[in-house]
Amino acid sequence: MNLILNSDSYKYSHFAQYPPETQAISAYVEARPGGKHDHVLFFGLQMFLKDYLARKITMADVDEAEAMITAHGLPFHREGFEKIVTRHGGHFPLLIEALPEGMVAPTGTPLVQVRNTDPDFFWLPTFIETALLRAVWYPSTVATVSHGARQIISASLERTCDAPDEVLPFRLHDFGARGATSLEQAGIGGVAHLVSFMGTDTVSALVYARRFYHEEMAGFSIPAAEHSTMTSWGEDRETEAYRNMLTQFAGPGKMVAVVSDSYDLYRAVKTIWGEELKAEVEASGGTLVVRPDSGDATRVPVDTVQMLGEIFGFTINNKGYKVLNPAVRVIQGDGVTPETIRLILGRLEDKGWSAENIAFGMGAGLLQKVNRDTLRFAMKANARQDDDGQWHGINKNPKTDPGKASKRYRQAVVRENGKLVAMPLKDIGERENLLQPVWQDGELLVDWTFAQIRERAATGS
Repeated sequence: MNLILNSDSYKYSHFAQYPPETQAISAYVEARPGGKHDHVLFFGLQMFLKDYLARKITMADVDEAEAMITAHGLPFHREGFEKIVTRHGGHFPLLIEALPEGMVAPTGTPLVQVRNTDPDFFWLPTFIETALLRAVWYPSTVATVSHGARQIISASLERTCDAPDEVLPFRLHDFGARGATSLEQAGIGGVAHLVSFMGTDTVSALVYARRFYHEEMAGFSIPAAEHSTMTSWGEDRETEAYRNMLTQFAGPGKMVAVVSDSYDLYRAVKTIWGEELKAEVEASGGTLVVRPDSGDATRVPVDTVQMLGEIFGFTINNKGYKVLNPAVRVIQGDGVTPETIRLILGRLEDKGWSAENIAFGMGAGLLQKVNRDTLRFAMKANARQDDDGQWHGINKNPKTDPGKASKRYRQAVVRENGKLVAMPLKDIGERENLLQPVWQDGELLVDWTFAQIRERAATGS
């Protein structure tokens, strides 16, 4: 992708719209208060820096962009882009500061801040708004949704499970690849989910974790059936289809998931798994994970846990909750949202069942049913440097919508009484600014590993 063309149409005329004395512009990215969550898990900037901003523009890119933009009906700043090639070797002359990836911050906290490093390119920080904002809002929003689900599941496990920390990493599985709009979206959103969990069926997420965050293997899965592999046997051979799954994949220490609602879930659980194949399930030495995949998403998985308990038995853990025979578990992959997770776990608790009996698979609700307004993401200019060398604060403050007021002056983020607080950079004194340089003039200054990001997200720091 030609980096010059990674913008909105109106951006190409903005080079001529700033005051003539302007030497630099600073802009920042935040999730504004008032969205679906009161916090944001910051993640994903490093992918953009490595995959897009690291690309050098060439004269061929300038020629292509000029032809396209002028035909589009807009002015094109050819002189400016040519200077990027000749003076800066094709790299955009920008300094980007950011919070450490994986940090959980209150909404309203600047996550990223950018300014130009060459006064001839004061127009460049806002020119990249389209690409930079998109690079931050989507993975950060998915990471926040996943992190929120983790908090719901973790709370239930703490109440009902003897070893919650051992169980938690695999309680929410990413089923979202097919619902994403592109391979890139699946990879970006999928790896954002893996910040909080280790279960995924989105292979591109594993590629992105390896390519951009030095993680050899970020997530795991197990052999699992789909409806085509089960229905291809026919309804009269449903038992054979299930037996084949045990024959092919079951064994000591192994897990195999079987979707069981192709015809009649309740009959499959009670008769096929509960009678015809019960001995084989128990003798395998592994774990059969039954997947109900239709019906009331808050009732059917609870029914399934209870039926399996009646058939295979259960124990009572130290917290007084029922735990299924280790030969069987349940995964719910239909209609899963943070809200349905909370309802399912609440119903299980009410009936005396531990949260460890069930895992969840989340698809479109994780990777697709989010947008920029989910967390009210925005990028706004906050300061202008004139030829006097001084930074002057700028902001928007619309009387028609005070909630869209932006921050004035170059920003800093400090820790006060254990909490993150945003303030003008000029006011921080001796306090440490957590917005640290991560990119300058084509050079990556910080290279976070996925392990570092996961640890930071888990601790909330």
